[in-house]
Amino acid sequence: MQAYDVKKALPELYAPKPGDFQLVDVPEMAFLKIDGHGDPNTAESYREAIEALYTASYAVRAVAKERLETAHTVGPLEGLWSADDPAAFRARDKGAWDWTLMIHQPEWITAEMVDEALTAAQKKKRGLPALALVRFERYDEGRSVQILHVGSYDDEAPTLERLHREHMPAHGLDFNGRHHEIYLSDARKTEPARLRTVLRQPVRPRG
Repeated sequence: MQAYDVKKALPELYAPKPGDFQLVDVPEMAFLKIDGHGDPNTAESYREAIEALYTASYAVRAVAKERLETAHTVGPLEGLWSADDPAAFRARDKGAWDWTLMIHQPEWITAEMVDEALTAAQKKKRGLPALALVRFERYDEGRSVQILHVGSYDDEAPTLERLHREHMPAHGLDFNGRHHEIYLSDARKTEPARLRTVLRQPVRPRG
């Protein structure tokens, strides 16, 4: 039975080593996604979205295992973040954030398989309305700057300050998409100081 783990398949993107900012080229990939808005610490929709995405992802894995005899590890939770003013991230103004939560899906997963998995999941999880918001689509991020952040989510601001105000201007780079975070640690089981998060920003040459 074929086995797949995105952290092992794409270690430079999903298991980077600690260090300074790195320029990477991110290929187009498939994801399950849910959109939302507001402070992730207080918005009930954020918690519901996470539960729905994991429920859907495990259901997709079950369909793939049955139909294709493949086995894959469900990928880490990821988030695309945006705000009318990028300074909202440096200031940690969480109420102003728009977010898209997502989980990577292997290349052999099809829209038909996702539809089958979501139908099965909705029958089992009738108390999870966010399942109806899950969509399957591809995302082409392209050239990006990333860094592995170790520590609390609330301690990301100085790193983002350096990225936005120092590293990108010094290398002639401008914003080219939404701020992207990949949560490599389980926040329920990991102390804040040891959380590992990939911080990624799509970029393009300035001017």
